[in-house]
Amino acid sequence: MEQQTIRIKYHSNEIEKLTYIDGKSDWIDLRSAEHVVLKKGEFKLIKLGVSMQLPAGYEAVIVPRSSTYKNFGIIQTNHMGVVDESYCGDDDVWMMPALAMRDTEINVNDRICQFRIQKHQPVIRFEETDTLGNENRGGIGSTGRA
Repeated sequence: MEQQTIRIKYHSNEIEKLTYIDGKSDWIDLRSAEHVVLKKGEFKLIKLGVSMQLPAGYEAVIVPRSSTYKNFGIIQTNHMGVVDESYCGDDDVWMMPALAMRDTEINVNDRICQFRIQKHQPVIRFEETDTLGNENRGGIGSTGRA
């Protein structure tokens, strides 16, 4: 398996250092670097306490953990954050845009989201056609239905 190195700057001594657990998950947990109290309907950019220099040709995708809504009642307002390799300055701190769906409290070091890196999309050329020549599947949400 190909290995990449990511340079990381921590902005908090209170959060645990990031770890990649080989064989367990391709996703790496990110933690709140601040204590946050939100009332239902409030929005906050929650600091994650890290800045990173991604490898050339890669971007990071940030999404909530599967337990984030259950544990904290927040949703990520952009649903999926993308950090490109140019967001790599000392003060380019990663954040999670969160909307509280109920009153909630998030403590420093709580795992609230996760990320993985992926290669940039290749250059794409669109070729226009009148037919694709394939069988129709039946529309969105139709997989597995008779």
